[in-house]
Amino acid sequence: MFDLPLPNQSGPRPMGPVPNGPTVAPDPSLSFALTRMHRTPAALMSGTAAPVVVERFATLADAMQGAFELAEDNGSDAAPQLLAILDCDQRLVLAGAASHGAVAWCQPVANALEARAVVTEAVQLRAQAGRATDWHEPELVQRLRHRADLLDARLVDPLWRAFAARALQNAA
Repeated sequence: MFDLPLPNQSGPRPMGPVPNGPTVAPDPSLSFALTRMHRTPAALMSGTAAPVVVERFATLADAMQGAFELAEDNGSDAAPQLLAILDCDQRLVLAGAASHGAVAWCQPVANALEARAVVTEAVQLRAQAGRATDWHEPELVQRLRHRADLLDARLVDPLWRAFAARALQNAA
């Protein structure tokens, strides 16, 4: 329903690097925003760790393709990067980790009960990361926080859960 092509499209989306930065004028009329997390220590401490919009797309399929192109552009030696696709109302549609030229999409939670379990586990992992910080174990802290972030990525908005799960099935 949301991935219907526009009548004036002459062909498939061109391949190549995902345009970003000052050369792209973001079009707020496009429905889906591909974002990456802004996880600098200063942003986390100030509470401004909001996602940074990389590019906007008309369809979820185009946004997913844009995520793959972004992952390819980052190269195989880049650190994993959390990407999220948000709708025009800033609701989470789909999220995943981009690394080694690919994107590992997180399976959305199926219902509220599963969402509560995921939130509980993520909170516990972050608490463990806090304790590991006290033990001066930066690698463990990073792994625990990354795992918690991946769990959070499963918390797709209830409006999009079934649609996102179906999109992942079709992409497989």
